[in-house]
Amino acid sequence: MTAIKELKAVARARAGKGAARAERRAGRVPAVIYGEKQDPVTISLDFIEVNKAIYAGHFLTTLFEVDVDGTKHRVIPRDYQMDPVKDFPLHVDFLRVSKGTTLTVEVPVHFVNQDASPALKAGGTLNVVAHSVELEAPADAIPEAVVVDLTGAAFGDIFHLSKVKLPAGVTWAGHGDDTLATVVAPTVSAEPAAEAPAAEEPKA
Repeated sequence: MTAIKELKAVARARAGKGAARAERRAGRVPAVIYGEKQDPVTISLDFIEVNKAIYAGHFLTTLFEVDVDGTKHRVIPRDYQMDPVKDFPLHVDFLRVSKGTTLTVEVPVHFVNQDASPALKAGGTLNVVAHSVELEAPADAIPEAVVVDLTGAAFGDIFHLSKVKLPAGVTWAGHGDDTLATVVAPTVSAEPAAEAPAAEEPKA
C-alpha cells in the first residue's frame, strides 16, 4: 500500500478562470478540496511538488495530508487536468477521506515472473486484456497494483479476476469474473508452395 505523503498549500481567496491563470503564472497549481459534507476549500500548490507527485506514479491511489496554512486535510486525488501540449498539471481535485472510509479506485495490473512461464519462454505471447481494474478498498490500505503470477503458465491459460488473491478488506468493484490476460501460442505462417519446375523448351 502507499504511504501518506505531505503537501503544503495556501488558501485561495478567489475562484474562477482568471484567478487560476494568475496562480499558474506565479508557479502554482490551483486545486480544490471537497467531500465529507464540508464546504469546498480552494487552494494552490507548489508546481514542482505536484508535478513530481504525479509523475512518481500511483497519484490517484495515494493518500496525502495537505497542510493549508496550518490546517491539515487528509485527502486523496480524484482527478487532475494536464496541459494537452506541455503536459504539466493545470488543476487537481482532492476528496477528503476519514479513517475507515472505503473508496472505489482504479489500480494497474502487473504481470510478474514471465521468465518462469514455459509457454512464454517457448515463444508464446501474453495477451493482456485488462491493464487496470477497479477495487473497493479502505482509504488507508489501497494496493499499489494487482499482481498476476505467470509462473508455470502454459499455452491456452486464462487468468481471471477470481484467481487473484486480494489483500484483506479489498474487493473487486467490477461485475463478473473478468479476464485479465491469456497466453497464446505463436502464430506459424504457412510455408510457401514449391515452385513448379519450368517447362522444357521443345527441341528443334
